[in-house]
Amino acid sequence: MMSFRQRLLRIGLALGLASTLLAADKPKITSQDQLPRFSYPLKGKVTDVVTSDAAYEPLAAAVRADLEKLLATYDIADRTTLQEILNTLMLLDLQAGRYDSAMERLTTIRSLEEKPANKLTAGLLIESYMTARRSGDFSSEAAFRAAFQKIYAAKLAGLPWDLVAENIKGAKAGAEVASEALMLGGIESSVQPGVDKTGTVSGDVAQGLVSQRTVLTHLLPLKAERVAALTAYVAAHQKVKTDIWAARDVSLAKSPSLTPVIVAIWDSGVDMALFPSQRWTNPGEKAVDGKDDDGNGWVDDVYGIAYDLKALPTRDLLVPLDDAQKAAYPTMRNRTKGYLDLQSSIDSPEASELKRTLSGLKPEDVKPFVESLNFFGNYTHGTHVAGIAAAGNPAARLMAVRITFDFRMIPDVPTREQAERDAAGARSTVAYLKKNGVRVVNMSWGGSPKDIEGAFEANGAGGTPEERRKTAREYFQLFRDAMTEAMASAPEILFVAAAGNSDNDAAFAEFVPSGIDLPNVLTVGAVDQAGEETSFSSFGKNVDVHANGFEVDSTLPGGERMKYSGTSMASPNVVNLAAKLLAVQPGLTVDQVIGLIKLGTDISPDGRIRAINPKRSFALLEVLMKDKKP
Repeated sequence: MMSFRQRLLRIGLALGLASTLLAADKPKITSQDQLPRFSYPLKGKVTDVVTSDAAYEPLAAAVRADLEKLLATYDIADRTTLQEILNTLMLLDLQAGRYDSAMERLTTIRSLEEKPANKLTAGLLIESYMTARRSGDFSSEAAFRAAFQKIYAAKLAGLPWDLVAENIKGAKAGAEVASEALMLGGIESSVQPGVDKTGTVSGDVAQGLVSQRTVLTHLLPLKAERVAALTAYVAAHQKVKTDIWAARDVSLAKSPSLTPVIVAIWDSGVDMALFPSQRWTNPGEKAVDGKDDDGNGWVDDVYGIAYDLKALPTRDLLVPLDDAQKAAYPTMRNRTKGYLDLQSSIDSPEASELKRTLSGLKPEDVKPFVESLNFFGNYTHGTHVAGIAAAGNPAARLMAVRITFDFRMIPDVPTREQAERDAAGARSTVAYLKKNGVRVVNMSWGGSPKDIEGAFEANGAGGTPEERRKTAREYFQLFRDAMTEAMASAPEILFVAAAGNSDNDAAFAEFVPSGIDLPNVLTVGAVDQAGEETSFSSFGKNVDVHANGFEVDSTLPGGERMKYSGTSMASPNVVNLAAKLLAVQPGLTVDQVIGLIKLGTDISPDGRIRAINPKRSFALLEVLMKDKKP
């Protein structure tokens, strides 16, 4: 749900909302769309900002002034936004040698954090760096690095492994992957084309650039020491958490009486050949013959419908591969798994192989490598989701609804025509679902106005940042309104959406569909195998329940099985439960299904987590059915 460009430019420290930054007389910002947009002139090579003080210093000064004014002027009612602002200012302070100021910001950052693990690990690397610098005058950089490693290892040793394990594994993976070539290649591929056209960068991109100057100057040279300390800590504490999910699972494989339940997988495409006994079949469509046999406006919609990248109807329910892509598929399948594991802080064999590959890339290799990863990630995503949704339920009847995600680092320039087609596609999709009796829909995808703004900037299009904001809002609203109206018109269908993997508030960022609040929409966050909140899962008032999103096993196109992680995997686990409840009791309403799922959850002591418990939901179903008997 977050593009490579966004991941590359976001320096990820989890922060929160500081009461010290709020004032009653400040204008309040309640959505990302209300934030002021900034623009800065930038000529020549963008990478110079990261590698040269001469290019860095004027941009850093301008960014600092704007961010400090932003904090002084507005009451920003969002933790993630404050996280990003304070994190950038902290890195600017570190680069300038203002250690006292940097530590003050870090203290505030930690006081704001809600996720317990993030509160303990936020800024640990930077704190260790500054502590080492202050610990004495070193005769050589080697002496400083040795002191840093000792301090960093000591701080790690004081952390409770059971709580911070996922975060530390993620830090280890990030340190192992980090390289100057990867950083510069990513910046050049994703930012330079837009700068060449406009001679400017937005505030978001500028924050990323100046932050990476600090990373390159101060933190990247400590890669070996970081990896050594993190590896030692992981090795000393490594143990597998208890898996709670097998004991809660409900399988209907041997149930004698079930009612078929149509489940739509609204995703990147499904290899329907893998589900011969669990696929929905359109009775009015005779065969894949290039004809619209039932006259419903769709050609060959035997097992579902599909749209291409332009939101135009197409016949393929799975993106077709050319010969080169077919040959590359086995390798890229494993790298896709490794990529998802890296995002989710999982130290798997696939992640280890990918780390080795990434750390050895040359700058010119970054763009084709990343785009290939994105392509195959999209290609496998929908089938993996479908396998989770159908597991243990012979009554599930899967319908494919393919939408096509862009895998390029520089996407197409957004247009109103495209926005209108996307909106029309949303409406026609829900109409198709209603007409064909779909009961549950999985939506493990999302987008926001900032994505559209980013696409404009990457192409050097859309005018000033404020003009891009306005146009992006217009285009986004077309799609959001269409989605909201369409789903509201289908109260008999349960729509289940993945919350997102950005560790942010989905409602403030206005993600669609996870940020849409309707009675028939369930938004799902991710927990791990022990039921503990993942570091990547988005959160907020719209997140209704949580499910397993950690190394979830399922099938890929062609029949291979693999474990993926993310809220994309948590969402179909909730769909799986809903479809099983309906298979046993088809007369349940959407409200009843949601009630059974929510009432069956285990709520964490702090109230953040509502982890589904299928066995408890089925026990509640039995009670409901007994109460209904005369």
